[in-house]
Amino acid sequence: MQKKFNGTIVSVKMQKTVVVEVTTSSPHKLYKKLIKTGKRYKADTGDLALKLGDKVKIGEISPMSKDKKFKVLEVIK
Repeated sequence: MQKKFNGTIVSVKMQKTVVVEVTTSSPHKLYKKLIKTGKRYKADTGDLALKLGDKVKIGEISPMSKDKKFKVLEVIK
C-alpha cells in the first residue's frame, strides 16, 4: 500500500527536494482533547516549480536517498 499525505512546504533550500510538514489531529486518550502533531518529510520535486507555503500532495516511492522516500504528486494550492 502506498502512503499519500497532504501537507505544507516549509523549506525549499535544497535542489530538487522540498521539506513538507504533515499535520494530524487525534484525541487524547483520557481527556479527549484534540492534539495536533506534525511530521516532516523530504520529497522529490521533479520538474515542478514550488515555493514556500504551497499546499501539496506527496506519495511514497522507493527510496532515492537516505531520507528521501516521497515524491510531490500535485500542487493543491
